This record gives sequence, C-alpha cells and structure tokens, in this order.
Amino acid sequence: MPAIPSGALGALDPTSDRAVFRQIADQLRDAIDKGRFSEGDKLPSETELVEHYGVSRMTVRNSLSVLQGEGLVFSEHGKGVFVRPRPPVRRLASDRFARRHREQGKSAFTVEADAAGSHPTVDSLEIKEERPTQDIATRLGGPRRVLARHRRYLLDGRPVEFATSYLPLDIARGTQIAEPNPGPGGIYARLEELGHRLDHFEEEIRARMPAPHEVRSLRLAAGVPVIHLIRTAYDTEGRAVEVCDTVMAADAYVLAYQLPAT
Repeated sequence: MPAIPSGALGALDPTSDRAVFRQIADQLRDAIDKGRFSEGDKLPSETELVEHYGVSRMTVRNSLSVLQGEGLVFSEHGKGVFVRPRPPVRRLASDRFARRHREQGKSAFTVEADAAGSHPTVDSLEIKEERPTQDIATRLGGPRRVLARHRRYLLDGRPVEFATSYLPLDIARGTQIAEPNPGPGGIYARLEELGHRLDHFEEEIRARMPAPHEVRSLRLAAGVPVIHLIRTAYDTEGRAVEVCDTVMAADAYVLAYQLPAT
C-alpha cells in the first residue's frame, strides 16, 4: 500500500474544540490549496487516512463528504476520491461577442472552447414557437409568442451549460435562425444580416444551487453550484432582439471582466 507523501498531512490536535472529522477536512483542504495534491490527483484512500489519523472509517468519510460538499473533490465509484480540476473555460465578457468573431464565422462558445483547447459540441437541440414567461416577454417588449432555441453545450463530451434563446417571431420566423444550424457566426450573425446590427448586451448573473433536472442535465457532482445568467441583446435602434437564459456548471467556468476606469 503506498504511503501518504511525507509532510502532505499533519496530525490531529487533541486539545482543539473542532470536531475531528473537520480537522481532517481542514488538513486535506490546506494540502490541496498548497498544491500537495494537484488537480486530478487521487487523495489518500480511506484506509490510508484511517491509519494516518487513527480514526474510524466513518470519521474519514465524513471528512471527505465535507470536501465534496465544497466542490473541491469528487468521487469515482471503485476508484477513489480525486481533486476536482479548476474551471477550464475563461469567459471574457468584453470579448466573447466581439463582431470580429462573427465575421470569422465563430460563435461565442466556439471562441471560448478554442481558447481552452477543447472540442465544442451542441446536443439536445429543440427549436419551437412558444408562449414566453412573463419575465422573458417583458424583456422582449411584450410579444405573445416567441421562437425558442433550446440546446445543451458540451466541451470534450462533458456538459457544461444549457441555454435557451428567445427571439421575437417577426424577426426570426422563416429565417435561418429557425433552422437547426443557424450558419457561421450563429444567430447573432444572422440577426445582423437581417438588419438588426447589435449595439450592446445586458447580463444579469447569480449563483445558486442546482435544481434536480439541472444536476442530471449537467452531470453535476455533489456540492457544485450553477451560474444562472440572463442576457438581453439590443440592436442600434434600442430594440431587444434576443434574450438568452443560460445555466452553467460553476466548476467549468471562470467569469472574467474588463471594466473601464472612468
């Protein structure tokens, strides 16, 4: 049996009021933060931790459950507990919708996947006309019906987000936007070809714990939250031409911003 690397973990403090399982979790967390266990590394087994700390197997399991609940580690049945990789995708808000990407035939997701060195795919695509929620209708100026594009995004086969774009029917009906493949540059390129030159985007972002169907769709491990983002695209006439409701796996993204100093 391989031993725990020398110096990777310390000893318990018998004088501490902190519960033993939390002391063990603290030491494992500190070892991860300091790089003693790197991304993707397997943590010491339950048996190794039991022997190292002289505690019960249930105490060790409680410690590992704390780290899983924090999203620091994940378990694979029959293999062990591993350090969760850091978010692979850097989502730079000030760049992802730049017109030059659309002119190069790239969507925002493709640009980010390329930067991360990952292969992007889309599945679970559904396109239909439907009645919007009151919130979506308000953001779009009150339409009774919209074109909705539902889809899920994957990187290297792993689901990382799902999104629904809502567009006014007077803009999208009968156009390539209503087709499974909207063409190079995605729906924003098609909107501009239809005369709706994009002027700016507004985004609202919040973090929360996922609903059960979101856990299934994104294959989320225990303790991993989601980022819920709603974006509204406006043309140069000030009209809202699209609302995109997106739910992202929080362990897959870094949200980056560049803000003016004035």
